[in-house]
Amino acid sequence: MTTEVRRLRNYINGEFRDAADGRTIDVVSPVTEEVYATSPLSGQADVDAAMEAAAAAFPAWRDTTPAERQKALLKIADAFEERAEDLVAAESENTGKPLGLTRSEEVPPVVDQIRFFAGAARLLEGRSAGEYMEGLTSIVRREPVGVCAQVAPWNYPMMMAVWKFAPALAAGNTVVLKPSDTTPASTVLMAEIMGQFLPKGVFNVLCGDRDTGRAMVEHPTPAMASITGSVRAGIQVAESAAKDVKRVHLELGGKAPVVVFEDADIARTVEGVSEAGFFNAGQDCTAATRVLVHESIHDEFVAALAKAAADTKTGQPDDEDVAYGPLNNANQLKQVSGFIERLPAHAKVEAGGHRVGDKGYFYAPTVVSGLKQDDEIIQNEVFGPVITVQSFSDEQQAVEYANGVDYALASSVWTQNHSRAMRMSKSLDFGCVWINTHIPLVAEMPHGGFKKSGYGKDLSAYGFEDYTRIKHVMTSIED
Repeated sequence: MTTEVRRLRNYINGEFRDAADGRTIDVVSPVTEEVYATSPLSGQADVDAAMEAAAAAFPAWRDTTPAERQKALLKIADAFEERAEDLVAAESENTGKPLGLTRSEEVPPVVDQIRFFAGAARLLEGRSAGEYMEGLTSIVRREPVGVCAQVAPWNYPMMMAVWKFAPALAAGNTVVLKPSDTTPASTVLMAEIMGQFLPKGVFNVLCGDRDTGRAMVEHPTPAMASITGSVRAGIQVAESAAKDVKRVHLELGGKAPVVVFEDADIARTVEGVSEAGFFNAGQDCTAATRVLVHESIHDEFVAALAKAAADTKTGQPDDEDVAYGPLNNANQLKQVSGFIERLPAHAKVEAGGHRVGDKGYFYAPTVVSGLKQDDEIIQNEVFGPVITVQSFSDEQQAVEYANGVDYALASSVWTQNHSRAMRMSKSLDFGCVWINTHIPLVAEMPHGGFKKSGYGKDLSAYGFEDYTRIKHVMTSIED
């Protein structure tokens, strides 16, 4: 029986369109390895058309009141909630994620985050007026930056799209958004839903590959480029944007340390670490991927974590017992497998370390111990269901190991000692430090890192402000 291959299309100026030259990309299911759809391979003509539409729509959208933008975003949030099952199906088709977990763990935050930024639209404010020179009053205005070129990743296609378009639209910008070439389905569906509530050209979706994204960033129209992706991609975007001094917003890789002290509750910590390390097949920049455990409890902790991994199940999207689905694509399976195949002789695979099944990009929950700080798997992002374990002797060494990587997005500390937790939260050079938990995010708090993890914030008022510019207005008050 042949599965019907669907045709996905770009969304430009309120219309669905094929690529101008008719080129397409096959979209492959990570569960079956079969083509389930085609999407446009957008070229320069398509980028030009989307940017022209966004630029034409910008003045009117910029001049809408915050209340009007809020109303539109609230309608979008309500519509997403009403179409939740369709979004879950599209996202699972994109990624192979378990249907139940996508329904419970991704749709509610997506809706909540849109509603948060709908509220933030009405808090776009500058500093109060004042006289800082005799006879003159100064005012600070916050304004939208203009057209935003945005590139979303394949690990959370739906949620990361929301993190980009919601603050941008709330602030009065217009958007051209590109989903990953492997996961366009949910973004195209979101465009269909959003088109009912937004003027033409305010929100546009371009499908395509890296060259499409490159053309978007290099285009003279956008005032800002935003990307969630690899460090390599972020560097390329920053270099390209520098040529015409575009603003850049980068959320890149992570290598989150999980620092476990001798007084931690081992059972609770293992449960938290395994959930945060294996969720979404470890394809998360904040995943609990790199455990640093005090030498006095190292062996006990490793044994417990290996058992937790063995008890963790990966499998089909409709299986309610699975913790995660497949890796996203064949290249990612090759990357994860390569890290394990290249392990040094002193490393020990405590659990997993192999592909699961002969169809789909499934990989077993994996725990690796016996590692050294300069090992490849410690220094580089695996982006798979792989948790490494190292031991440390004291707090100073824990900080040294934790900070001794190029990434600086997220981290966690597990201890019952409040003073130690506060010291560690100060010493850890990461954009987020969780204490006795790992991975929860809320719309009200910022998400973003330092070093090669990028700059700029997602979520929160800080993320909202990133999509604005500041203008000083000074007026004479003398007759």
